[in-house]
Amino acid sequence: MTFDVLKSLHIIFVVSWFAGLFYMVRLFIYHTEAQLKEEREKQILSNQFQIMEKKLWWVITTPAMILTVVFGTWMIIEDSDYYLSQGWMHIKLAFVFLLLIYHFLTQKVMFQMMSGSFKFTSTQLRLWNELATFFLVSIVFVVVMKSSLNWIYGIIGFFSFGILLMFAVKIINRLRS
Repeated sequence: MTFDVLKSLHIIFVVSWFAGLFYMVRLFIYHTEAQLKEEREKQILSNQFQIMEKKLWWVITTPAMILTVVFGTWMIIEDSDYYLSQGWMHIKLAFVFLLLIYHFLTQKVMFQMMSGSFKFTSTQLRLWNELATFFLVSIVFVVVMKSSLNWIYGIIGFFSFGILLMFAVKIINRLRS
């Protein structure tokens, strides 16, 4: 298998993994909001969301995560002298490690919700979803900008935007109340 094929497969599964993570938390939001419905509607919606969450998690999101890690590791093994000597790769791997923690914490939320425990509000879940966006943007900036310091400014700018977005969500929620 050529290196370009490995890289292509890695990117395809990264996109699939993030799509799964983004949609999963969106389902959590809808599932949480369904708990406010009348009992019959709540039960119907909860059952449907559980089916959707299970299928999304076990058929798309987790396999995509595994294949992302497999092809990424394979790429590093193919040219380990280069990749393991690059500072940007160490930073990328640190973000990937944090993303893996995010993945398994999201899985924990799924298990809690399936057992009927809804510990997060829909607003908190919306903010949780933004954390995945932060990881995506950070990883892309680090990989594309590589050794250039510009990726630091990009991440700081994105993080600042995220904080502003968080405040905007809080203000909107207060205005709604």
